[in-house]
Amino acid sequence: MKFTPEIYKIPDVPMQSFIDIDEIWDYINNTASTPERVQEVIAKSLGKNRLNLEEVAVLINAGDEESINAIKEGARELKQRIYGNRIVLFAPLYVGNKCSNNCTYCGFKASNKEAVRKTLTHEELIQEIEALEDIGQKRLILVYGEHAQYSPEFIAETVRVAYSVKKGNGEIRRVNINAAPLDIEGFRTVKEAGIGTFQVFQETYHREAYKTYHLRGKKADYDYRLTSLDRAQEAGLDDVGIGALFGLYDWRFEVMGLVRHTNHLEACYNVGPHTISFPRIKDASMLNMGTKYFVSDEDFTRLVAILRLAVPYTGMILTAREPQHLRDELIQFGVSQIDGGTKIELGSYHEKEANKDLKKGQFRINDDRPLNQIIDELLDQNMLPSFCTSCYRAGRTGEHFMEFSVPGFIKRFCTPNAILTLAEYLEDYAPEHTAKKGWKVIENNMAEVDEKMKEKLRERLEQVKKGVRDLYF
Repeated sequence: MKFTPEIYKIPDVPMQSFIDIDEIWDYINNTASTPERVQEVIAKSLGKNRLNLEEVAVLINAGDEESINAIKEGARELKQRIYGNRIVLFAPLYVGNKCSNNCTYCGFKASNKEAVRKTLTHEELIQEIEALEDIGQKRLILVYGEHAQYSPEFIAETVRVAYSVKKGNGEIRRVNINAAPLDIEGFRTVKEAGIGTFQVFQETYHREAYKTYHLRGKKADYDYRLTSLDRAQEAGLDDVGIGALFGLYDWRFEVMGLVRHTNHLEACYNVGPHTISFPRIKDASMLNMGTKYFVSDEDFTRLVAILRLAVPYTGMILTAREPQHLRDELIQFGVSQIDGGTKIELGSYHEKEANKDLKKGQFRINDDRPLNQIIDELLDQNMLPSFCTSCYRAGRTGEHFMEFSVPGFIKRFCTPNAILTLAEYLEDYAPEHTAKKGWKVIENNMAEVDEKMKEKLRERLEQVKKGVRDLYF
């Protein structure tokens, strides 16, 4: 599918910066928003069309309660149309927290002398992965501090280790990465290790605000970070994730920045980001910043709904930084991926007792439910927990993913594959009460399966019950 590039003051050129602060503020400050115009924009999104910056500004500027509620309900309907009841589950695994940067908001910053620095050994990494496989995880995101030790070769080796670990029916089928931006050769190196998505968060898209938070290290280079995923695309790594850290600057600007970044990737590479993340500032060891731009729960819910309407086919990730009640709400308004059973202290997955020492983690976790509890409670809502990795392994990434997803064909694959991965979990890891509940939810969701696929799916479910694993469409 081809995207029609939009015209901006700074043209979209590969490997060049594309954010114009004045232009974004001009959209925010001078775009009128009426209830009628809000409805028009929502209707466009429900037609499964990405919004432009002017249309996003219409939603941002909606001030009346009726329009704000319409935005949330529009996001709820759009999410159901595209994603159905599926929620993809994953786990973050911190490999090392050494860091050369000095970001004022981060517990890993170089000046934090209280931080307990650690890099997992080969043996410790295997222990962590085995512990995650023991609870049924199939998808990981490996997280690294930004430090010279964590080179492309080091990252690639840890990825290969993750894929090599097999315990019982457990295996890791997709390894995503959150690490420092790389040069083109570096991205090629990690791509060859078979990674899924490579995430680089801009943190804040406002250049001047960026300077105030990033005091030293390579991360202080705003433009190098902004164009990092261009380099990934140039290296042939077409599955990328973007994000902003809400609380560093005005949330309205950051939403516009995320959409502008999406536009840029589409204009230059004909494919937008696979995922968008929107973590909020939370407690961290040696946190040193004001609260001027902290985002309320009300505004956070609103911005998630706006992002869902703005980028209908982009996966949206909500982490365990947020408390359970808010995660349950935001799943309805657009979130498609969450982490479960999360521990962010290095080496803590294989420990029996939870370790929540802020000196050993990057921030505070506010949803520490075990993975099975999250799955059990999702099932109570007739949601379909998914560990699916089929698009990645079937080559449906980047532009190929858009060819499948934008016309709506992806639902034909995603619901059956979600059902198959849930069936595996129910057979291998779930306690009896969860398994009983899960099979009922599977049957309820069979109505969402393409009729031509339904018979094949039932055949594969019987194979799963007989011990066959890793079946997908």
